[in-house]
Amino acid sequence: MVRSSQATSLTFSASPYFDDRGPHGHAEPITERVNPHSRPIVSYYFPKGVGAQHYGEHHPMKPHRLTLTNALVLGYGLDKQIHNIYNPRPATQAELEAYHDHDYIDFLARVTPHNTGEMKQMIDMFNCVEDCPIFADMYDFCKMYAGASLAAARKLCAGTTDIAINWSGGLHHAKKAEASGFCYVNDIVLAILELLRYHPRVLYIDIDIHHGDGVEFAFYHTNRVMTVSFHKYTGDFFPGTGKLDDNGTGPGKHFCLNVPLKDGIDDEMYLTIFKTVIEDTVASFRPTAIVLQCGADSLGCDRLGAFNLSIAAHGECVNFVRKFNVPLLVLGGGGYTIKNVSRCWTYETSVLVGASVPDELPVTMYDSFFRETKWKLHPPLTGRVENQNTAASLQRITLAVRNKLRYLQGAPSVALQEIPPDLAGWLADEDRTREEKDEERSTATAGEARED
Repeated sequence: MVRSSQATSLTFSASPYFDDRGPHGHAEPITERVNPHSRPIVSYYFPKGVGAQHYGEHHPMKPHRLTLTNALVLGYGLDKQIHNIYNPRPATQAELEAYHDHDYIDFLARVTPHNTGEMKQMIDMFNCVEDCPIFADMYDFCKMYAGASLAAARKLCAGTTDIAINWSGGLHHAKKAEASGFCYVNDIVLAILELLRYHPRVLYIDIDIHHGDGVEFAFYHTNRVMTVSFHKYTGDFFPGTGKLDDNGTGPGKHFCLNVPLKDGIDDEMYLTIFKTVIEDTVASFRPTAIVLQCGADSLGCDRLGAFNLSIAAHGECVNFVRKFNVPLLVLGGGGYTIKNVSRCWTYETSVLVGASVPDELPVTMYDSFFRETKWKLHPPLTGRVENQNTAASLQRITLAVRNKLRYLQGAPSVALQEIPPDLAGWLADEDRTREEKDEERSTATAGEARED
């Protein structure tokens, strides 16, 4: 027989997951469901289990930030304001090989923590060391986040959503045959290739503190993708690329823009140069789709960052891009103080769906993560690093970018048959599943069902 006191101690509501907030309030979840025709259609992609992956105890990359983000999104009731929420299927090997080398993907599929000794030579060759460790279910993790970005891109191509969100994506450092900077598969490149099947011109914007080198490198030779990266640049700060005068080459000359910044940039300076550069770029390039990488390591107080951005300013960048009313794919990226990352991406979800949320966080089982800042959505993150940027240095960058844009002389026109190589026959040598046959006929429902 269980005593009543014992029974009470075992109830979920009395568990230590919930903090007693005392005088500090909490947000009540939104209960009103969005009117399907009242605002742009938003689709939200969250692969089941993606937040349970683990790079290692001391590794700064923590996929658990995705679980925290999802908990806050649901806690605020933002799921009622999102039109479609999907648990997408993982990417297939053939889909990953649309960009990545077969030998590299085959290595990722085979390597495990138990066979690293016998595969050491390949581990070194593919740069899966230190920053990019081999961990359990690593390949499954890659397929999850890449599959979500691909499904989101297909939904945009089909015209059945206006904004697609995948916070698990945005791993912008991965190369064609090499892991880099915590990134193994470049879901951004795969998603852009998918968008290019339908969209003549894709604009890629990166607000991670690290240069989006993997995406820039993939499209360095084409005029159908313009890459714009706002990042810290010193020459030795990872990845060491992203100079102002990097330019693209061949047909892609002048279609690569870099905005190299110094430590400590604040909200006002960042928003001024961001809005100026992006407005000029959109006017010159006239993209038919935009991909926005929202790395949250550009926030103040990040474990690996050195900027002074607030969550509100980071979110204003997202809001500014949203207002162009161009089909928009929004992805995650860096961010290593996970309580701030989850707050930032939750706030940006609210911005994208057009809902207002209070500064008090909702009650979730992760309350203890936010206890130090009194359970606020917008804790003070600014002013911790001295601002080494000046009005003159930012003006010089702005003028250099405008000079590059002058060379565009109108957006490039693209013939309808001009599809990137290797995309038309992705699955020719494999047995197609029912969903893959559906995808071949139409992208409207791509990635919305799973066959586990």
